[in-house]
Amino acid sequence: MKHYANERLAQLAQDRGMPGEYIRDLRVVGSVLPFKVNEYVADELIDWSAAPDDPIFRLTFPHRDMLPADVFDRMAALLDAGAPRDELRRAAAAAQLELNPHPGDQLEANVPTLDGRRLDGLQHKYAETVLVFPSQGQTCHSYCGYCFRWAQFVSRAELRQALRDPADLTGYLVGHPEVTDVLFTGGDPMIMRTEVLRRWAEPLLKETPSVRTLRFGTKALAYWPARFTTGPDADDLMRLFESAVAAGRHVAVMAHFSHPRELETEQVRTAIARIHATGAVIRAQAPLVAHVNDDASAWSRMWQTQVELGITPYYMFVERDTGARNYFGLPLVRALEIYNEAVRGVSGLARTARGPVMSAGPGKVMIHGTAEVGGEKAFVLSFLQARRPEWVGRPFFAAYDEHAQWYDELKPLSASGASFPPFPELAA
Repeated sequence: MKHYANERLAQLAQDRGMPGEYIRDLRVVGSVLPFKVNEYVADELIDWSAAPDDPIFRLTFPHRDMLPADVFDRMAALLDAGAPRDELRRAAAAAQLELNPHPGDQLEANVPTLDGRRLDGLQHKYAETVLVFPSQGQTCHSYCGYCFRWAQFVSRAELRQALRDPADLTGYLVGHPEVTDVLFTGGDPMIMRTEVLRRWAEPLLKETPSVRTLRFGTKALAYWPARFTTGPDADDLMRLFESAVAAGRHVAVMAHFSHPRELETEQVRTAIARIHATGAVIRAQAPLVAHVNDDASAWSRMWQTQVELGITPYYMFVERDTGARNYFGLPLVRALEIYNEAVRGVSGLARTARGPVMSAGPGKVMIHGTAEVGGEKAFVLSFLQARRPEWVGRPFFAAYDEHAQWYDELKPLSASGASFPPFPELAA
Protein backbone atom coordinates (compact mmCIF):
# COMPACT_ATOMS: atom_id res chain seq x y z
CA MET A 1 0.00 0.00 0.00
CA LYS A 2 1.38 3.40 -0.97
CA HIS A 3 0.92 6.23 1.54
CA TYR A 4 1.28 9.96 1.08
CA ALA A 5 2.14 12.14 4.08
CA ASN A 6 4.16 15.28 4.76
CA GLU A 7 6.19 16.22 1.66
CA ARG A 8 4.87 13.25 -0.31
CA LEU A 9 1.34 14.54 0.30
CA ALA A 10 2.39 17.99 -0.94
CA GLN A 11 3.96 16.41 -4.02
CA LEU A 12 0.82 14.37 -4.70
CA ALA A 13 -1.35 17.50 -4.53
CA GLN A 14 1.04 19.33 -6.81
CA ASP A 15 1.16 16.45 -9.30
CA ARG A 16 -2.65 16.37 -9.40
CA GLY A 17 -2.79 20.06 -10.34
CA MET A 18 -3.24 21.94 -7.07
CA PRO A 19 -1.79 25.50 -7.24
CA GLY A 20 1.29 26.71 -5.38
CA GLU A 21 -0.71 28.83 -2.94
CA TYR A 22 -2.59 25.73 -1.84
CA ILE A 23 0.65 23.73 -1.46
CA ARG A 24 1.91 26.40 0.98
CA ASP A 25 -1.33 26.16 2.99
CA LEU A 26 -1.01 22.36 3.03
CA ARG A 27 2.49 22.57 4.49
CA VAL A 28 1.44 25.10 7.15
CA VAL A 29 -1.60 23.15 8.36
CA GLY A 30 0.23 19.84 8.04
CA SER A 31 2.93 21.11 10.41
CA VAL A 32 0.33 21.06 13.23
CA LEU A 33 -2.36 18.51 12.33
CA PRO A 34 -1.71 15.02 10.90
CA PHE A 35 -2.67 14.17 7.31
CA LYS A 36 -2.18 10.99 5.31
CA VAL A 37 -3.88 9.40 2.30
CA ASN A 38 -3.22 6.15 0.51
CA GLU A 39 -3.40 5.20 -3.14
CA TYR A 40 -6.98 3.90 -2.87
CA VAL A 41 -8.29 7.20 -1.52
CA ALA A 42 -6.25 9.20 -4.03
CA ASP A 43 -7.12 7.09 -7.07
CA GLU A 44 -10.59 5.70 -6.36
CA LEU A 45 -12.40 8.18 -4.11
CA ILE A 46 -11.20 11.72 -4.85
CA ASP A 47 -12.53 13.48 -7.95
CA TRP A 48 -9.48 15.59 -8.72
CA SER A 49 -11.33 17.58 -11.38
CA ALA A 50 -13.53 18.97 -8.58
CA ALA A 51 -10.71 19.61 -6.07
CA PRO A 52 -10.44 21.45 -3.77
CA ASP A 53 -14.24 21.35 -3.41
CA ASP A 54 -14.56 17.60 -3.86
CA PRO A 55 -15.93 16.24 -0.55
CA ILE A 56 -13.38 13.43 -0.21
CA PHE A 57 -10.58 15.89 -0.90
CA ARG A 58 -11.99 18.15 1.82
CA LEU A 59 -12.20 15.14 4.10
CA THR A 60 -8.55 14.11 3.74
CA PHE A 61 -6.49 17.14 2.65
CA PRO A 62 -5.58 20.26 4.67
CA HIS A 63 -7.32 23.60 4.36
CA ARG A 64 -5.96 26.77 5.95
CA ASP A 65 -9.17 27.31 7.94
CA MET A 66 -8.58 24.06 9.81
CA LEU A 67 -6.31 26.12 12.08
CA PRO A 68 -7.38 29.25 13.98
CA ALA A 69 -6.15 32.28 12.04
CA ASP A 70 -3.56 33.26 14.65
CA VAL A 71 -2.13 29.73 14.76
CA PHE A 72 -1.97 29.57 10.97
CA ASP A 73 -0.21 32.93 10.73
CA ARG A 74 2.27 31.98 13.45
CA MET A 75 3.22 28.70 11.79
CA ALA A 76 3.27 30.23 8.30
CA ALA A 77 5.70 32.92 9.44
CA LEU A 78 8.06 30.30 10.83
CA LEU A 79 7.91 28.16 7.69
CA ASP A 80 8.35 31.16 5.39
CA ALA A 81 11.39 32.25 7.41
CA GLY A 82 12.97 28.80 7.17
CA ALA A 83 12.91 28.28 10.94
CA PRO A 84 14.96 25.35 12.28
CA ARG A 85 13.19 22.03 12.64
CA ASP A 86 13.33 22.11 16.46
CA GLU A 87 11.72 25.54 16.58
CA LEU A 88 8.94 24.39 14.25
CA ARG A 89 8.39 21.30 16.40
CA ARG A 90 8.09 23.37 19.58
CA ALA A 91 5.67 25.80 17.93
CA ALA A 92 3.57 22.92 16.58
CA ALA A 93 3.45 21.28 20.02
CA ALA A 94 2.19 24.52 21.58
CA ALA A 95 -0.41 24.90 18.83
CA GLN A 96 -1.62 21.33 19.32
CA LEU A 97 -2.33 21.99 22.98
CA GLU A 98 -4.50 24.96 21.94
CA LEU A 99 -6.68 22.60 19.90
CA ASN A 100 -8.09 20.63 22.86
CA PRO A 101 -6.41 17.31 21.98
CA HIS A 102 -8.40 15.19 24.45
CA PRO A 103 -11.97 16.49 24.80
CA GLY A 104 -14.58 15.20 27.21
CA ASP A 105 -12.27 14.49 30.16
CA GLN A 106 -11.03 11.34 28.41
CA LEU A 107 -7.72 11.13 30.22
CA GLU A 108 -8.99 12.52 33.51
CA ALA A 109 -12.25 10.61 33.97
CA ASN A 110 -12.24 7.55 31.71
CA VAL A 111 -8.93 5.76 32.37
CA PRO A 112 -9.30 2.82 34.81
CA THR A 113 -6.71 1.17 37.03
CA LEU A 114 -5.56 -2.40 37.63
CA ASP A 115 -3.71 -3.26 40.83
CA GLY A 116 -3.10 0.43 41.41
CA ARG A 117 -1.74 1.06 37.87
CA ARG A 118 -3.37 3.42 35.40
CA LEU A 119 -4.27 1.50 32.26
CA ASP A 120 -3.49 4.19 29.72
CA GLY A 121 -4.97 2.75 26.55
CA LEU A 122 -8.23 1.64 28.17
CA GLN A 123 -11.31 3.78 28.67
CA HIS A 124 -14.24 2.75 30.83
CA LYS A 125 -16.81 5.53 30.68
CA TYR A 126 -20.06 3.54 30.50
CA ALA A 127 -20.62 0.57 32.81
CA GLU A 128 -21.17 -2.06 30.12
CA THR A 129 -18.56 -0.92 27.55
CA VAL A 130 -14.75 -0.75 27.59
CA LEU A 131 -12.68 0.86 24.85
CA VAL A 132 -9.23 -0.51 24.16
CA PHE A 133 -6.47 1.21 22.17
CA PRO A 134 -3.99 -1.55 21.20
CA SER A 135 -0.55 -0.01 20.85
CA GLN A 136 -0.03 -1.69 17.46
CA GLY A 137 -3.21 -0.14 16.03
CA GLN A 138 -2.71 3.55 16.67
CA THR A 139 -2.57 4.75 13.09
CA CYS A 140 -4.97 4.53 10.11
CA HIS A 141 -4.86 3.71 6.42
CA SER A 142 -5.71 7.38 5.78
CA TYR A 143 -6.63 10.22 8.10
CA CYS A 144 -9.89 12.16 8.23
CA GLY A 145 -9.33 15.87 8.78
CA TYR A 146 -12.20 15.94 11.29
CA CYS A 147 -10.87 13.06 13.40
CA PHE A 148 -11.36 13.67 17.11
CA ARG A 149 -8.56 11.17 17.78
CA TRP A 150 -6.02 13.25 15.84
CA ALA A 151 -3.76 13.48 18.90
CA GLN A 152 -2.96 9.76 18.43
CA PHE A 153 -1.09 10.61 15.24
CA VAL A 154 1.19 13.56 16.09
CA SER A 155 4.12 11.61 17.57
CA ARG A 156 3.75 13.01 21.08
CA ALA A 157 3.80 10.21 23.64
CA GLU A 158 2.07 12.28 26.31
CA LEU A 159 -0.97 12.73 24.08
CA ARG A 160 -1.20 9.13 22.88
CA GLN A 161 -3.47 6.46 24.29
CA ALA A 162 -2.03 2.97 23.85
CA LEU A 163 -2.21 -0.31 25.76
CA ARG A 164 0.77 -2.60 25.18
CA ASP A 165 -0.18 -5.84 26.91
CA PRO A 166 -3.35 -7.82 26.07
CA ALA A 167 -3.12 -9.36 29.55
CA ASP A 168 -3.94 -5.97 31.06
CA LEU A 169 -7.19 -5.93 29.07
CA THR A 170 -8.26 -9.43 30.11
CA GLY A 171 -7.09 -8.85 33.68
CA TYR A 172 -9.24 -5.76 33.97
CA LEU A 173 -12.27 -7.42 32.39
CA VAL A 174 -12.09 -10.46 34.67
CA GLY A 175 -12.53 -8.08 37.59
CA HIS A 176 -15.38 -6.20 35.91
CA PRO A 177 -18.09 -8.68 34.91
CA GLU A 178 -20.51 -5.81 34.30
CA VAL A 179 -18.68 -5.19 31.00
CA THR A 180 -20.49 -6.89 28.12
CA ASP A 181 -18.97 -4.98 25.18
CA VAL A 182 -15.34 -4.36 24.21
CA LEU A 183 -14.61 -1.84 21.46
CA PHE A 184 -11.24 -2.03 19.74
CA THR A 185 -10.47 1.47 18.57
CA GLY A 186 -7.64 3.83 17.80
CA GLY A 187 -6.36 4.73 15.39
CA ASP A 188 -7.77 1.74 13.57
CA PRO A 189 -7.48 -1.87 14.81
CA MET A 190 -7.69 -3.06 11.19
CA ILE A 191 -4.26 -1.57 10.57
CA MET A 192 -2.87 -4.46 12.65
CA ARG A 193 -1.92 -7.80 11.15
CA THR A 194 -4.50 -10.43 11.98
CA GLU A 195 -2.03 -12.43 14.07
CA VAL A 196 -1.61 -9.34 16.29
CA LEU A 197 -5.33 -8.63 16.45
CA ARG A 198 -5.89 -12.26 17.37
CA ARG A 199 -3.62 -11.87 20.44
CA TRP A 200 -6.00 -9.17 21.68
CA ALA A 201 -9.32 -10.74 20.74
CA GLU A 202 -8.98 -14.48 21.34
CA PRO A 203 -8.38 -14.26 25.13
CA LEU A 204 -11.74 -12.53 25.44
CA LEU A 205 -13.40 -15.62 24.00
CA LYS A 206 -11.73 -17.91 26.56
CA GLU A 207 -11.19 -15.87 29.73
CA THR A 208 -14.02 -13.33 29.90
CA PRO A 209 -17.40 -15.03 29.43
CA SER A 210 -19.17 -11.85 30.53
CA VAL A 211 -18.00 -10.12 27.35
CA ARG A 212 -20.68 -10.88 24.78
CA THR A 213 -19.89 -8.37 22.03
CA LEU A 214 -16.66 -7.56 20.23
CA ARG A 215 -16.73 -4.28 18.34
CA PHE A 216 -14.10 -3.12 15.88
CA GLY A 217 -14.16 0.60 15.12
CA THR A 218 -12.68 1.06 11.67
CA LYS A 219 -12.47 3.26 8.59
CA ALA A 220 -10.80 0.46 6.63
CA LEU A 221 -13.93 -0.42 4.66
CA ALA A 222 -13.97 3.11 3.25
CA TYR A 223 -10.21 3.68 2.98
CA TRP A 224 -8.66 0.23 2.34
CA PRO A 225 -11.30 -2.45 1.61
CA ALA A 226 -8.55 -4.82 0.47
CA ARG A 227 -7.93 -5.42 4.18
CA PHE A 228 -10.99 -7.70 4.04
CA THR A 229 -10.58 -9.16 0.55
CA THR A 230 -7.21 -9.48 -1.18
CA GLY A 231 -4.86 -8.37 1.60
CA PRO A 232 -2.12 -10.81 2.68
CA ASP A 233 -4.03 -11.95 5.78
CA ALA A 234 -7.60 -11.04 4.84
CA ASP A 235 -8.65 -14.70 4.93
CA ASP A 236 -7.21 -15.05 8.42
CA LEU A 237 -9.20 -12.01 9.54
CA MET A 238 -12.38 -13.59 8.23
CA ARG A 239 -11.52 -16.76 10.17
CA LEU A 240 -11.06 -14.69 13.33
CA PHE A 241 -14.53 -13.19 12.91
CA GLU A 242 -15.99 -16.63 12.24
CA SER A 243 -14.39 -18.13 15.33
CA ALA A 244 -15.71 -15.32 17.53
CA VAL A 245 -19.22 -15.81 16.15
CA ALA A 246 -18.92 -19.58 16.61
CA ALA A 247 -17.94 -18.95 20.24
CA GLY A 248 -21.29 -17.25 20.74
CA ARG A 249 -20.10 -13.65 20.56
CA HIS A 250 -21.73 -10.84 18.67
CA VAL A 251 -19.13 -9.36 16.30
CA ALA A 252 -19.84 -5.82 15.13
CA VAL A 253 -17.72 -3.90 12.64
CA MET A 254 -18.36 -0.26 13.53
CA ALA A 255 -17.68 1.23 10.13
CA HIS A 256 -17.02 4.92 9.58
CA PHE A 257 -18.59 6.08 6.33
CA SER A 258 -18.55 9.85 5.90
CA HIS A 259 -19.92 10.14 2.36
CA PRO A 260 -21.96 7.94 0.01
CA ARG A 261 -19.11 7.79 -2.49
CA GLU A 262 -17.19 5.59 -0.05
CA LEU A 263 -19.84 2.89 -0.60
CA GLU A 264 -19.81 2.93 -4.38
CA THR A 265 -16.68 1.02 -5.43
CA GLU A 266 -16.69 -2.66 -6.27
CA GLN A 267 -13.90 -3.20 -3.75
CA VAL A 268 -15.91 -1.96 -0.77
CA ARG A 269 -18.99 -3.93 -1.76
CA THR A 270 -16.99 -7.13 -2.01
CA ALA A 271 -15.49 -6.44 1.43
CA ILE A 272 -18.92 -5.86 2.95
CA ALA A 273 -20.21 -9.15 1.56
CA ARG A 274 -17.19 -11.06 2.93
CA ILE A 275 -17.68 -9.66 6.42
CA HIS A 276 -21.37 -10.56 6.40
CA ALA A 277 -20.50 -14.10 5.33
CA THR A 278 -18.63 -14.61 8.61
CA GLY A 279 -21.74 -13.90 10.68
CA ALA A 280 -20.49 -10.47 11.77
CA VAL A 281 -22.67 -7.40 11.38
CA ILE A 282 -21.73 -3.92 10.20
CA ARG A 283 -23.03 -0.72 11.77
CA ALA A 284 -22.22 2.65 10.22
CA GLN A 285 -21.57 5.98 11.88
CA ALA A 286 -19.96 9.32 11.11
CA PRO A 287 -20.02 12.92 12.24
CA LEU A 288 -21.89 15.58 10.34
CA VAL A 289 -19.15 17.89 9.07
CA ALA A 290 -19.10 21.03 6.98
CA HIS A 291 -17.61 20.83 3.47
CA VAL A 292 -18.02 17.03 3.33
CA ASN A 293 -21.52 15.82 4.20
CA ASP A 294 -23.49 18.88 5.38
CA ASP A 295 -26.19 17.96 2.90
CA ALA A 296 -29.32 16.01 3.83
CA SER A 297 -29.52 14.30 0.44
CA ALA A 298 -26.00 12.89 0.93
CA TRP A 299 -27.04 11.33 4.25
CA SER A 300 -30.29 9.96 2.80
CA ARG A 301 -28.38 8.41 -0.08
CA MET A 302 -25.72 7.03 2.25
CA TRP A 303 -28.22 5.51 4.68
CA GLN A 304 -30.33 4.00 1.90
CA THR A 305 -27.25 2.49 0.27
CA GLN A 306 -26.14 1.06 3.60
CA VAL A 307 -29.49 -0.65 4.10
CA GLU A 308 -29.32 -2.11 0.60
CA LEU A 309 -25.86 -3.49 1.40
CA GLY A 310 -27.01 -5.01 4.69
CA ILE A 311 -25.40 -2.34 6.92
CA THR A 312 -27.30 -0.83 9.86
CA PRO A 313 -27.17 3.00 10.03
CA TYR A 314 -26.19 3.72 13.63
CA TYR A 315 -25.19 7.31 14.51
CA MET A 316 -24.98 10.78 13.04
CA PHE A 317 -22.55 12.49 15.40
CA VAL A 318 -21.89 16.16 15.94
CA GLU A 319 -18.30 17.18 15.24
CA ARG A 320 -16.40 17.19 18.53
CA ASP A 321 -14.82 20.23 20.14
CA THR A 322 -11.25 19.40 19.15
CA GLY A 323 -8.74 19.74 16.35
CA ALA A 324 -10.12 21.26 13.14
CA ARG A 325 -13.56 21.87 14.65
CA ASN A 326 -13.38 25.54 13.49
CA TYR A 327 -13.50 24.28 9.93
CA PHE A 328 -15.75 21.24 10.17
CA GLY A 329 -18.21 22.24 12.91
CA LEU A 330 -21.84 23.24 12.36
CA PRO A 331 -24.39 24.87 14.68
CA LEU A 332 -26.62 22.35 16.45
CA VAL A 333 -29.64 24.03 14.85
CA ARG A 334 -28.28 23.26 11.40
CA ALA A 335 -27.33 19.70 12.42
CA LEU A 336 -30.90 19.09 13.57
CA GLU A 337 -32.30 20.46 10.30
CA ILE A 338 -30.04 18.21 8.21
CA TYR A 339 -30.82 15.13 10.29
CA ASN A 340 -34.59 15.66 10.11
CA GLU A 341 -34.53 16.31 6.38
CA ALA A 342 -32.33 13.25 5.78
CA VAL A 343 -34.60 10.98 7.84
CA ARG A 344 -37.64 12.16 5.92
CA GLY A 345 -35.91 11.00 2.73
CA VAL A 346 -35.60 7.32 3.71
CA SER A 347 -37.82 4.44 4.74
CA GLY A 348 -38.13 3.15 8.28
CA LEU A 349 -35.34 0.61 7.77
CA ALA A 350 -32.81 3.45 7.43
CA ARG A 351 -34.17 5.42 10.37
CA THR A 352 -32.12 3.39 12.80
CA ALA A 353 -29.51 6.18 12.63
CA ARG A 354 -29.74 8.24 15.79
CA GLY A 355 -28.82 11.87 15.69
CA PRO A 356 -27.65 14.45 16.01
CA VAL A 357 -25.62 13.00 18.89
CA MET A 358 -22.86 14.66 20.92
CA SER A 359 -20.32 12.39 22.64
CA ALA A 360 -19.70 14.84 25.47
CA GLY A 361 -18.07 14.51 28.87
CA PRO A 362 -21.17 13.31 30.76
CA GLY A 363 -22.34 10.97 27.97
CA LYS A 364 -23.96 10.66 24.56
CA VAL A 365 -26.50 13.47 24.25
CA MET A 366 -29.15 13.27 21.53
CA ILE A 367 -30.98 16.34 20.27
CA HIS A 368 -34.60 15.31 19.70
CA GLY A 369 -35.87 18.65 18.47
CA THR A 370 -37.15 21.99 19.74
CA ALA A 371 -40.17 22.97 21.81
CA GLU A 372 -41.62 25.93 23.67
CA VAL A 373 -41.20 25.55 27.44
CA GLY A 374 -42.43 28.20 29.85
CA GLY A 375 -42.72 30.67 27.01
CA GLU A 376 -39.14 30.03 25.81
CA LYS A 377 -37.85 28.16 22.80
CA ALA A 378 -35.76 25.18 23.92
CA PHE A 379 -33.77 22.21 22.69
CA VAL A 380 -35.23 18.86 23.77
CA LEU A 381 -32.43 16.48 24.73
CA SER A 382 -31.75 13.16 26.41
CA PHE A 383 -28.81 10.92 27.23
CA LEU A 384 -28.45 7.74 25.17
CA GLN A 385 -25.50 6.78 27.38
CA ALA A 386 -24.22 8.46 30.53
CA ARG A 387 -21.59 8.23 33.22
CA ARG A 388 -24.48 7.94 35.65
CA PRO A 389 -26.96 5.38 34.28
CA GLU A 390 -29.92 7.06 35.97
CA TRP A 391 -29.56 9.97 33.55
CA VAL A 392 -30.26 7.77 30.51
CA GLY A 393 -33.61 8.37 28.83
CA ARG A 394 -34.63 11.36 30.97
CA PRO A 395 -35.73 14.21 28.69
CA PHE A 396 -34.32 17.61 29.57
CA PHE A 397 -34.20 21.05 28.04
CA ALA A 398 -31.60 23.66 27.20
CA ALA A 399 -32.11 27.21 25.98
CA TYR A 400 -32.37 27.47 22.20
CA ASP A 401 -29.21 28.97 20.74
CA GLU A 402 -28.79 29.29 17.00
CA HIS A 403 -25.02 29.60 17.33
CA ALA A 404 -24.18 26.81 19.81
CA GLN A 405 -22.15 23.96 18.34
CA TRP A 406 -21.45 21.82 21.38
CA TYR A 407 -22.85 20.58 24.65
CA ASP A 408 -20.90 22.91 26.92
CA GLU A 409 -22.19 25.92 24.99
CA LEU A 410 -25.78 25.11 26.01
CA LYS A 411 -27.41 27.05 28.83
CA PRO A 412 -30.35 26.46 31.18
CA LEU A 413 -33.73 27.94 30.38
CA SER A 414 -34.38 31.18 32.25
CA ALA A 415 -38.17 30.77 32.25
CA SER A 416 -39.63 30.27 35.69
CA GLY A 417 -40.44 26.62 36.35
CA ALA A 418 -38.62 25.38 33.27
CA SER A 419 -37.54 21.76 33.49
CA PHE A 420 -33.82 21.27 33.69
CA PRO A 421 -31.88 18.22 34.92
CA PRO A 422 -29.84 18.43 38.11
CA PHE A 423 -26.68 17.44 36.26
CA PRO A 424 -23.77 19.46 37.61
CA GLU A 425 -22.11 19.61 34.18
CA LEU A 426 -25.13 21.43 32.77
CA ALA A 427 -26.24 23.32 35.83
CA ALA A 428 -22.88 25.09 36.21
